[in-house]
Amino acid sequence: MWTRGPDLDFPTVTLPERDCDLVRDLLIAEKVQTVVEIGLAYGSSALAIGEALLAVGAPDARHLVIDPFQQQAYNNVGWDLLCSAGLDSIVDLVTAPSSLALAQLVMDGVVADAAFVDGSHRFHEVFVDLYFLRKIVKPGGLILLDDDYHPSVRAAVRYYERNMGFTEVPEAFATGSLKNLGGDDAAEVVRRCRAVRLPDPSFEPAFEDFRPF
Repeated sequence: MWTRGPDLDFPTVTLPERDCDLVRDLLIAEKVQTVVEIGLAYGSSALAIGEALLAVGAPDARHLVIDPFQQQAYNNVGWDLLCSAGLDSIVDLVTAPSSLALAQLVMDGVVADAAFVDGSHRFHEVFVDLYFLRKIVKPGGLILLDDDYHPSVRAAVRYYERNMGFTEVPEAFATGSLKNLGGDDAAEVVRRCRAVRLPDPSFEPAFEDFRPF
């Protein structure tokens, strides 16, 4: 019903349908009961996550969505869409910045089966999101990321792959959308989305074990 300008904002921001279907199917296969999502925007990925939670059918299904800009930047269209789909019964919208909201979830002892990350694409903010999510998502759980074609996002994930035991699930988005790395038409073509699995058991490396990324 409403989009912000410019004209390309909606197709740029919104997760494409083919990727939404893959997110849904991945989460159903994981039999998720609790999912944390960073970034609501127009709500496409949130609908896919909600469909997965309903398909799994856990009696205590919970979808925690963090988006401090939902009202001021997106006129609440994503939240209104979730409500119109009847998903507000399992969704909580947190309007604080993810760095604060995720820290509070850790303090509250929240444990999630999976997370979907599509918030700020600044390196330091993606890095902080992943820092807290590894404390929230259960060992062996999944973290899915949109816009992995941005070098800032890829670099943040690479640290955790090289130092914290995250492992890519390459087949997860094998049929997903393609983008040029860094948005450069002459650059390598890569998948838009990425899935990584957390180590089980989780661990803290010694500081001497740091691996450049």
